Amino acid sequence: MFSLLVAIIYLSFISLGLPDSLLGAAWPVMSEQFGSPLGYASIISVIIGAGTVTSSLMSDRLTKRFGAGAVTAVSTALTAAALFAFSFSTQFWMLALFAVPYGLGAGGVDAALNNYVAVHLQSRHMSWLHCMWGVGASVSPYIMSFALSGGLGWNGGYLIVAIIQSVITAALFISLPLWKKASSPVKSEEGEGQPPEIKERAKALSFVQVFKIRGAATCFMCFFCYCALEQTSMLWASSYMISHNGFTEEFAAMLASLFFIGITVGRGLNGFLTFKFSDRTLIRCGSELIAVGVILIAIPVDGLTIAGFVALGLGCAPVYPGIIHSTPALFGVENSQAVVGMEMAFAYIGGLASPLFGVIAGALTPDILPIYVGIFLVLMIVMHEITIKKTSRPPAEVK
Repeated sequence: MFSLLVAIIYLSFISLGLPDSLLGAAWPVMSEQFGSPLGYASIISVIIGAGTVTSSLMSDRLTKRFGAGAVTAVSTALTAAALFAFSFSTQFWMLALFAVPYGLGAGGVDAALNNYVAVHLQSRHMSWLHCMWGVGASVSPYIMSFALSGGLGWNGGYLIVAIIQSVITAALFISLPLWKKASSPVKSEEGEGQPPEIKERAKALSFVQVFKIRGAATCFMCFFCYCALEQTSMLWASSYMISHNGFTEEFAAMLASLFFIGITVGRGLNGFLTFKFSDRTLIRCGSELIAVGVILIAIPVDGLTIAGFVALGLGCAPVYPGIIHSTPALFGVENSQAVVGMEMAFAYIGGLASPLFGVIAGALTPDILPIYVGIFLVLMIVMHEITIKKTSRPPAEVK
């Protein structure tokens, strides 16, 4: 039965990635139909981001009350409903309105699922599950392309994904009894986890209590810095190669996908590496590979720039799932949902560093990308090492 639940969780991670690439793929057509400037896509993104931050911060309280399965199922249903609403939208303000439940649903799924996997499954599953997110995010542009080329329009693309999400929602609701029968929390491979008999805290923690947990604040900053460098690299790779290497827009756009492919493939490989190496070791190795990538993209040689973005993607692969999976071991199973929810919130806030780079690059030049990303990398490494040092002792009880 638990194996069936794991399969459903894998399916849920694919569904989590499906909507993420739709807006970018469809917006050129959508903006023309609505008569909205191309830059208005950022408004929708910010609204969705605000919703994800809000639901991530509420995840501890909601999960404690309703359980991870129910929160995941309802949040996926909320996302599916928002996608249906998107498909029938005829004006920009409608997109902005429906982006609210879209973001709330996405954040709820992200926080609940990530903590559940961190507590109940081994590290390899965390890497492979985030690889599945990459599969979902990779497939959705093709769905949108199929809809546009087939005469269904962007509305049809959103409708197809909404139907897929609805099927997954139904599977989640049917699987709710399985969540209650799930096995006890697993002990970390590093031997740092709480014993399986420790139960999760019955009462949700306040924000102040979460920040008082030893090492939590630096962990959040580590997550913020990682997501800042990841999102910046992902969004601005194409512009950087046009400015730095003189590539055409079409060629640069094609090469920019190498970073995303590097993350997806890297997380698939990382799952196998977890059989031999700990989360901590893989995070450190990933940070070193990111550093290599930053150095390579700074060198004005076309081949090295391309290799650098691949290295960046591969280096990013173990960091996100590694930090999340190590959360119960570092901060205690009873505190993990509150900490993971805050990690998700800081992750989404860290993504705002990407549009900030656009402002800086517009005033200066996109060529400063390696410096910008490098600063966040250094801060991330420092914050991670401080977190490890502060959590080297057993987690203190939160009052």
